[in-house]
Amino acid sequence: MAKKKPVKADPNNSMVASNRRARHNYNIIETWEAGLVLLGTEVKSLRDGGASLTDGFCQMYGDELWLENIHIAEYGRGSWTNHTARRRRKLLLHRSELNRIAQKLRESGYTVVPLKLYFTNGKAKVEIALATGKRDYDKRQALRERQDNLEAHKAMRYKNLG
Repeated sequence: MAKKKPVKADPNNSMVASNRRARHNYNIIETWEAGLVLLGTEVKSLRDGGASLTDGFCQMYGDELWLENIHIAEYGRGSWTNHTARRRRKLLLHRSELNRIAQKLRESGYTVVPLKLYFTNGKAKVEIALATGKRDYDKRQALRERQDNLEAHKAMRYKNLG
């Protein structure tokens, strides 16, 4: 019988950072995958895993969408060509997607937040979401529902075991 080869993590398809608080603080309406315009030292820093999306948001300037306030750490082996950690980065989307996002952002109550930052086939991508903010009681209700579902699954598992 042939031995199974160990499964290696694909360096071209890897998660760099995720914004778990976004799903807690916002109701996600629609998501898109967007490319990023990055400098060389930013890509190297992302491959080392140095990124944080916690305070990030997207904003329209003219007819372009920009990702602001995300932190990509400076590359450790970079020289004077190193990037600034919290600079504005351009997002690459199709024109129809940009028009839809711009239309929603003009309405009151909508925002665009980054959810995940990852590599796909060697290219840095960010998953962005059109979202509305949750109220405090909505957050408590979501936590309560999740806890109730967890308890129900636990009770059914013990019942089925015997």
